[in-house]
Amino acid sequence: MRQQAEGDDYDGLTFEVIEHARVADKTIAQKGVYLIPNSFTLLSLLAGFYSITQSALGDGHFYHACLAIFVSALLDGLDGRAARMLNAQSPFGEQMDSLADCIAFGLAPALLIYHYALQPLGRIGIACAFVFAACAAMRLARFNVQIGVVDKKYFIGVASPLAAILVTSFVMVHMSWQAELPRSSHGFAIVAAVWVVISGLLMVSNLKYHSFKQFDKKRVPFVVLILLVFALGIVLYDIPAGILAISVIYALSGIVTAIFNKFR
Repeated sequence: MRQQAEGDDYDGLTFEVIEHARVADKTIAQKGVYLIPNSFTLLSLLAGFYSITQSALGDGHFYHACLAIFVSALLDGLDGRAARMLNAQSPFGEQMDSLADCIAFGLAPALLIYHYALQPLGRIGIACAFVFAACAAMRLARFNVQIGVVDKKYFIGVASPLAAILVTSFVMVHMSWQAELPRSSHGFAIVAAVWVVISGLLMVSNLKYHSFKQFDKKRVPFVVLILLVFALGIVLYDIPAGILAISVIYALSGIVTAIFNKFR
């Protein structure tokens, strides 16, 4: 009778998520999902999907596609914060977040850079865009299996939102420099291909990057606040270029740290 009762949860006539958790050495079934963090995840997914539709429309819509990826990155940060603040973390939320990230920070940036710059390269352009999307999927899969194993203070490889921002800010910066380097030129297409492949490979590398998750309740030297003011000033002067510069510095920090540790 007990097996039959448990099987009734999967009668095919309802829409329900059932998770099994260990509580006091017992396995209990928990129904339902947490609304607030999963709502942020769905909004992040929506922004990524909107970016894909705008990239497909071509000229005149790339700026909207870029903005949508930035919005998705912001929402992606909020869902994790909300889950920790509300103690609303769950395996369903973790898996849904990764699947949404794969679309918003893997597929959306890959299609953006392909439609914007890589089409003149033909099949090579398709291959380079696919490398980025595939690396994002592999990076997220590796992240899932390493939950609870690696130090939370570090990311292993560039996080997928940052890799997406590297590609997106690259496109936005070029929008201001099209007169000097036309978008239709093979020279720019080659530069974009190299850029997107490197961004993808950084995601699946074993370089360590600070996650800054430990700074929520931790005091830092006052000079850090002053440096933050300068960084904000740079970003406000030219937002896309400032974001690109900060992202590149962060991406290079893992390489510099690895080289320093190797020689030390």
